[in-house]
Amino acid sequence: MNTHFLIEAFGYLGSLLVLVSMLMTSVVKLRIINTIGSVIFTIYAVIIKSYPTALMNFCLVLINLHFLWKMSKVEKEYEVVECGRDDVLLDHLLDHYRSDIEKIFPGVDIDDKQIGKAYVVVNQGKPVGFTLAESRGEDRELKLDYSIPEYRDFSIGTALFAYLKKQGVARVIYRGPDENHTAYLNNQGFVKKEGAYIKEL
Repeated sequence: MNTHFLIEAFGYLGSLLVLVSMLMTSVVKLRIINTIGSVIFTIYAVIIKSYPTALMNFCLVLINLHFLWKMSKVEKEYEVVECGRDDVLLDHLLDHYRSDIEKIFPGVDIDDKQIGKAYVVVNQGKPVGFTLAESRGEDRELKLDYSIPEYRDFSIGTALFAYLKKQGVARVIYRGPDENHTAYLNNQGFVKKEGAYIKEL
């Protein structure tokens, strides 16, 4: 295997990662994979002495790092809006994301109008998360805690639970399906006990 082949393969790898990044629904994953691909392609371009290509890809790395840094601070820009379960806009949002919600939370009835509490998490005026919960004294039992795909790597849950704590909620309980939710629940500090996931606020 000669050096020329290895260099070309290295360049193709960089190009492939940049292309794959464009398939990501998560903005964070897109930026991370695109950064790795751009770093590889920058090195490749320097090796083959294509300096304009190297400069362009180096600039892409800097741009991606800038936006990743901004995204890491995005939790400060969240607002939580409490609304009624019969809110027309909430119904529209739940219906718009229905197929994704049903895939992640199989068996959850998002049309149940008897659910007592509803929260919409907003980022810069855009609804990015929806939570349905039952109020049980100082506890909130989550029926749905959904984030839209682009924001699934962000800190929506952290903002929501901080809001609930300020409202005097002592515990958050989740008894729903966990096959697609375990990593999130663990990350947010839920502990599995009494047949449910419980987070002390």
